[in-house]
Formats: sequence, C-alpha cells, structure tokens
Amino acid sequence: LENLQPEIKKLAERLRYEVSVRGKQLGWSEKVARFHFKKNLRRIVTELYVRDNCHPFRATLLVWVQIPMWVCVSLALRNCSVGATDSEVQEEFSAGGTLWFTDLTAPDSTWILPVSLGLVNLLIVEIFASQKTQVSRFQKLATNFFRVVSVIMIPVAATVPSSMALYWLSSSFMGLSHNLLLRSPTFRRLCCIPKTKSDSDTPY
Repeated sequence: LENLQPEIKKLAERLRYEVSVRGKQLGWSEKVARFHFKKNLRRIVTELYVRDNCHPFRATLLVWVQIPMWVCVSLALRNCSVGATDSEVQEEFSAGGTLWFTDLTAPDSTWILPVSLGLVNLLIVEIFASQKTQVSRFQKLATNFFRVVSVIMIPVAATVPSSMALYWLSSSFMGLSHNLLLRSPTFRRLCCIPKTKSDSDTPY
C-alpha cells in the first residue's frame, strides 16, 4: 500500500488534468467535475489494489478473527477460574500457577502482571506511532485512544483472575514480538517483503 502511493499520486494528477479538459469541453460545473474525478480515481485505485493484491480490507481480516477469539478465551478462563464450569477445574486453576501467581483464580496482588500488560500494550502503540511519518488528525486521536485504553487495562487486569491477566499479557507479548520481528530488515528480506520508503536499516 505504501509503495503504491507515488503511483496513485501520479495517476491522480493525470486524471485531474483529463477531467478538467473534458469538463471544459462538455461545460461541467465544478461539482460535476469533482464527482467524475472521485469516481474514476476510486476505479483506478481499486484496479491497482487488485493488480498488486493489497486491498486495505485484507489488513483488517485478522482483527475480525482475533477480537472474538480473545473475548471467548477470556470468558472461558474466567468461567474456569470462578468454578462456573466445573469445581475440579477451578481447583486445578487454584494450584496451577507459578512464580508469584501460584493461584490462577485470584487477582495478581503484586500488580506485576497488570503493569507488565500495560507497558507491553503501550510499547505496541508507540511502535505503530513511530512508523507513521505523516499523521492525520484521526490517526492522532486513534493513537491517543489506544494509549488511554492501555493504561485503563492495568486496573482492569488487577481485578480479574490471574489466568485472564496472564493470557492478556501473553497475547500482547506475542503481538509485540511480531511487530519487532516485522521491523527487522533481515527478516523482511527473508520473507521477500518489498522495501518501503519508511523502512529503516536501524529500526530498533
């Protein structure tokens, strides 16, 4: 998508000129000319997405799978922790922890899991924010929203069973690992990911 932007810009300028010429020939108003420009630009951009197989919607597909799965696993862990499914499972959870969180049915009284969760989520947000060179007003608002959510998740994680907080932390840590890995120039070359303008030889 990033590599397509210069081509889209060039084609948009050419289209603007062609619409302007055609508009003068047919006596179009500015509103009609703008309509034809936007309509044809959408068609051209869609064709480019199909050609390079990179429609923006594809980037969101994983989210539509990941969010319901995250919610379902969280609810399942809560039910197991409070004994809503089986008292034997709850007993196993109460003795199945490790290190400082030996009881997975109780909240983490040390706040290590919740604070770690908040820090990892904030790191993910900052990694995304650092990748953007030109940031729109909406992107700024979205970034600040996710920063606030990351902080709010700390007290929330401190009130739920440790099993849930541990799952949330593990999930976020995997997300952070993926983000860091995908910034590695060596890994990107290995996976034949095209080089973009925002790529850095020293991403870390």
